[in-house]
Amino acid sequence: MSEENASLRSFLESSQYSNQLITGEVKDSLQEVRYTFMEAKVINNSIHQKNNTFTINRGAKHGVEKGMGVIASKGVAGIVLQVSEHFALVQSFLNSDTKVSSSLVNSNAFGSLVWGENNRDAKTAILKDIPNHIKVAKGETVVTSGFSLFPEGIILGKVIEPGLESGDSFLNISVALAIDFSSLQYVYVVTDKLADEKLILEEINKENG
Repeated sequence: MSEENASLRSFLESSQYSNQLITGEVKDSLQEVRYTFMEAKVINNSIHQKNNTFTINRGAKHGVEKGMGVIASKGVAGIVLQVSEHFALVQSFLNSDTKVSSSLVNSNAFGSLVWGENNRDAKTAILKDIPNHIKVAKGETVVTSGFSLFPEGIILGKVIEPGLESGDSFLNISVALAIDFSSLQYVYVVTDKLADEKLILEEINKENG
């Protein structure tokens, strides 16, 4: 889905509960649907805790399940933590337990975008596990790698400090987040139709490892 559905914002009033689902999809290289998206409204949100969460107005009745990814019009918002019939509690990206597999657009080097380590700023995060020989430019775009719950290429933010060394062979790169969590209103729950197949392969790999 390339842009936010602006008309939906005027349709969904804050005082109402709507059962109308707005959905979208993303196809893979073979033009088969890999990811589907369902819009939801954020009805409760925290940004100042160590482990922040938010609540959305979609639940099991609408097909939401624990472990699904949640994105916004810009960036990754979180991961579904608990589900009731009509609502879901989402582990925000602003949570010490959240990691998002990410990559730098110039080098395609990938690592993990995390929040919470010596940081309580809702506007920044740290990109970890990038080898220190990688040249990182200030202002370089950071996107999802496609190795986790989220489709490849979702913009996560921009590099603001390219050379923060962690004391070993990897860099800690400061990133300005694309999402403004203080004004988060609408999000999209992501369904990966190949998630179960991928999980089976990962379990086999662990057994053989």
